[in-house]
Amino acid sequence: MATIDPEQERARLAESYSRKTDEELQELAKHTEDLTDIALQSLRDELSKRGLTPDPPEEFPDADQPEPRFRDLVTVRSYWNLLEAELARGALEAAGIESFLFDDNMVRMDWFNANAIGGVKLRVDPQNAEEANRILDENFMAQDEEPEVQG
Repeated sequence: MATIDPEQERARLAESYSRKTDEELQELAKHTEDLTDIALQSLRDELSKRGLTPDPPEEFPDADQPEPRFRDLVTVRSYWNLLEAELARGALEAAGIESFLFDDNMVRMDWFNANAIGGVKLRVDPQNAEEANRILDENFMAQDEEPEVQG
């Protein structure tokens, strides 16, 4: 693998940046996370030569996006089996109740973790807890009543 001589790279970048317009340089300065250390220093040097200052990065690039809010969710069920948790979540989603699984990734990594963390928790908004419990109870009873398939 060939190594890059830092001085040659610096000279190459200085030449490249000297050909760019002020607007191109300022646009490049908005995306410094994509630059190497040498490229960043060369860019700063060229901006300084021209008396330009980089525009500060946008603090909130997605201003149209609503600000995230904290949701105080309640646990309606805990499951030792990840599949059962996913099925219960699906039943709630099908009924139009937004629900979330907590600690599911810990159980996915190693199912022995379920004992240590108290299983996979199914959580909903507090105003939906009663309806969610009713739906989950109905689903549980419906599974017990289904006749066995005989072949």
